Amino acid sequence: MSRKRVAILISGRGSNMAALIDAAEAPDYPAEIVGVFSNKLDAPGLDFARDHGIPTAAVSHKDFASREAFDAVIDETLAGWNVDYVCLAGFMRIFSAGFAQKWVGRMLNIHPSLLPLHKGLKPQQQALDAGDVESGCTVHWVIPDLDDGPTILQARVPVELGDTADTLAERILVEEHKTYPRALAMVVRGEIRFPG
Repeated sequence: MSRKRVAILISGRGSNMAALIDAAEAPDYPAEIVGVFSNKLDAPGLDFARDHGIPTAAVSHKDFASREAFDAVIDETLAGWNVDYVCLAGFMRIFSAGFAQKWVGRMLNIHPSLLPLHKGLKPQQQALDAGDVESGCTVHWVIPDLDDGPTILQARVPVELGDTADTLAERILVEEHKTYPRALAMVVRGEIRFPG
């Protein structure tokens, strides 16, 4: 069976990107990482990708007058890499509705909360402020509405006494690095499909 072609979008260090790249180096993993794109020219994750022989592209969103114009460059880059699926790994940009819609059913994201709880920024602090006894991470399909796509896979992490947003985030991240590669494999194998 030929492996599906996956691109990863990052804005920073890309620790989830690294987890996906590491997973895809296993010969029996059903996907290969064919490119990494960043909206930050100095994103540390780009070096990790290059060190693993993966093509990279970096284009600043600040050089574009509109969200749509920047998204068109992302789309062109993905087309050049002949991508089947896209994984967002700390990509800190909101897409235009048209771009998100075009990739519905082929674009995944990971979010450090048990969606639909605590969408948006600082979800770990949101969990603490809400008095939650557990948090975790969610791999979900990307749709035009932020952090609102159907769930693919979740992992739960207990909130411990004395947790700060940082300590909780660290423990959630450990689960993210296991959950994201597992979720991508399930999607690529066709075990989980976009609803409808």
